[in-house]
Amino acid sequence: MLDTRRLITSARNAWGLSFGDGIEGRRRTPSTLISEGPHRDLYRFGEIQGRPVLLVPPLAVPAYCYDLRPGQSLASHLVRGGHTPYALDYGTMQYTDRHMGFESWIDGIIPDAIRAVSELHDGTDVSVIGWSLGGTMTLLTASAHSDLPIASITAIGTPVDYTKIPTISPLRLIGGYTGDRPLTTATDLIGGLPAPLVQASYRVTAPQRELLKPWFIAKNLHNTETLARMESIDTFMADMPGYPGRAFRQICRQLILGNGLYKNTIVLGGRSIDLSELNVPVLAIGGTSDVIAPAASVAAIRSVLTGSPSVRFEEVPGSHLGIVAGPTSENSTWARIDSFLKDVTQQMVTAL
Repeated sequence: MLDTRRLITSARNAWGLSFGDGIEGRRRTPSTLISEGPHRDLYRFGEIQGRPVLLVPPLAVPAYCYDLRPGQSLASHLVRGGHTPYALDYGTMQYTDRHMGFESWIDGIIPDAIRAVSELHDGTDVSVIGWSLGGTMTLLTASAHSDLPIASITAIGTPVDYTKIPTISPLRLIGGYTGDRPLTTATDLIGGLPAPLVQASYRVTAPQRELLKPWFIAKNLHNTETLARMESIDTFMADMPGYPGRAFRQICRQLILGNGLYKNTIVLGGRSIDLSELNVPVLAIGGTSDVIAPAASVAAIRSVLTGSPSVRFEEVPGSHLGIVAGPTSENSTWARIDSFLKDVTQQMVTAL
């Protein structure tokens, strides 16, 4: 017997994907602009109600990576858990930003945001969460500025040992002979890695998803929630901005080719950044199907943060984006974060 409701839903979804405005409009957690500046807008989700958490996005990723849509929002989850989350927004990168490197973030943008959030909470230490390169920049910031009011760091899908990332092995092999020139010559000329290339490179990491998308849509045409999740990811990838030239060059030279995080050889602004100087508790989370930051590359963090009072590694199901904003995140990644933040808070109270 024909299911009329299913047929109507399928027709509505087909129209939304083909000719309409999509499956659902953008639905985000209410937020307030706290402060603004070049590549450093700071937003607060909800009202001040509990201990502060600062969400640090990676470069070349929309700031709403922590708030894709209902059910895919770490920010909303933190609000429901009684925290007060804040998020940095770097905006888009232009040719005039080509000289911005990691120094701009670890010596300015991120420390300034941590201090601002702390001041809004009467000097309380801030728990910082960074996804992918957001975690990298947070770890470097805390190592370079041990006096910052940081309670803890959570690094989600943040690779530390780049030799354990199979997808970049060819680049490392070629780079061993040629240096970073094949990667950076063109980007130096145009001032960075433009958004279309960033978007294309992200799609390349999931070729099966792209190839099977028509079949996936046809199979799930009646399932509005599944299609809404797909749509949110497609929109997210289409909104990815580019990398500034200097930062992209540092990624190639010091992270990909030099494996500097694992070897502890990062040099920024003329001085070495020693990860052993990081002195706060750290939680690192790796995804079982993450090809951008495989779990083994993330787990290597345990051998470099020798000055941290505790370094915890957790492996969860999911891809690079899936571990932070996937359908299983609430019961995996977010649950691990909840437990970690609870432990950190208890330790702070005990220390008083």
